[in-house]
Amino acid sequence: MDWIQLPLGALQTNCYILSNQAKECIVFDPGAEGEKLVQWLNKNDLKPLAILLTHAHFDHIGAVEQVRQAFNIPVYLHKEEEDWLVNPALNGSARFQLGEVSGQPADYLLKDEASLEIGSFSFQLFHTPGHSPGSVSYFFEEGNVLFAGDTLFMGSIGRTDLPGGNHEQLLKSIHDHLLTLPEEVIVLPGHGPATMIGDEMESNPFLNGF
Repeated sequence: MDWIQLPLGALQTNCYILSNQAKECIVFDPGAEGEKLVQWLNKNDLKPLAILLTHAHFDHIGAVEQVRQAFNIPVYLHKEEEDWLVNPALNGSARFQLGEVSGQPADYLLKDEASLEIGSFSFQLFHTPGHSPGSVSYFFEEGNVLFAGDTLFMGSIGRTDLPGGNHEQLLKSIHDHLLTLPEEVIVLPGHGPATMIGDEMESNPFLNGF
């Protein structure tokens, strides 16, 4: 298994591609530049199986429709944000000057805590609200990586000043779900560089006391 980080769009949102030896892959958070992303996947002979969304803020979903239609694959999203893909007011794109984002509903709605298997890929789902009500972190144990969206960053945490955000809830999500993982787990955030659970436990100023 292998993963690659592709920062996309004006906000440089990290899209991640997780692939196996058969060249099958999972696409996480295709946030923008859909044509570029589709071309990259085709150039690398990858066969997407699904789109997994950590949450449905506009900068994480801007290329969903292009990728979904190009490869005829399903989209997974937490049930708390069921309407966000179709509603610019909910996904935040109506608030910013980067163009409104809307598309079709997700094909599958995720529950709170469960496992998810897609082809040869198996994930543990953590419902990690705080940055947004339906934020989900996907733990891929085989690769020792956590796709954390905008929940946890290197030296920081997700913003909570957008509608549905809650600072205390975010800290609880991080404490209850993420900091219980092995310290060597690699955290793949929605923006910026990768980090590790142990490093954030030791040095993240927002997590003092945990």
